[in-house]
Amino acid sequence: MLPIYMRGNKKQRIIRILLNRKSLTKYRLAKLAETSFPWTHEFLKQLENKKLIKGTEVIKPKELLYLWSKLRKKPIYREYMIREPLELLKITQLKFALTTYLGENLTQSHLFPLRIDIYIQKQDLEKWHKMLSGKGFYGKGNFRILIDEDEHVFDFTKKTGIGLSVVSMPQLIVDLIQEGGPCEEAAELLIKRYFENVQKL
Repeated sequence: MLPIYMRGNKKQRIIRILLNRKSLTKYRLAKLAETSFPWTHEFLKQLENKKLIKGTEVIKPKELLYLWSKLRKKPIYREYMIREPLELLKITQLKFALTTYLGENLTQSHLFPLRIDIYIQKQDLEKWHKMLSGKGFYGKGNFRILIDEDEHVFDFTKKTGIGLSVVSMPQLIVDLIQEGGPCEEAAELLIKRYFENVQKL
């Protein structure tokens, strides 16, 4: 039997794809999520019983996003104090994707970017640590590197106008919900902005 966190990752993959892609067959969805068809079919049935989807069409995106936020285990992170972190991100060749404060600010500009949070690949951890500790200080600060248990967190990332990658809109919303406070308010605004046209309450 799979560990609980692995089962949770499979559910997150399915939900992430449902919220980012339309007109998918269940077979295609299972392939994209790297899950078996029987397991995918059963999980979709559970979501349908909750009236969150119909087939592979999302009919209650807000409720599905909040369900995802409850399923999601917060990523581990390291924190740094860095001067001019944006300049560092613009020149690094390492893979990353922005989320929370700056990710939201570059998307809808509701939050002040008081901290930069980026997802990184697990295998790049020591490279990031060496670079960041060399450019600043290791410990509580304005810059966090996040490591998710499932690298599908990078799926559907998009480039911003300044050339930096931001996680997919649903991923950003869920991360903001989990951050809480003003971030959850920003998440609600993003839901209205990007999903109200499909909300069927």
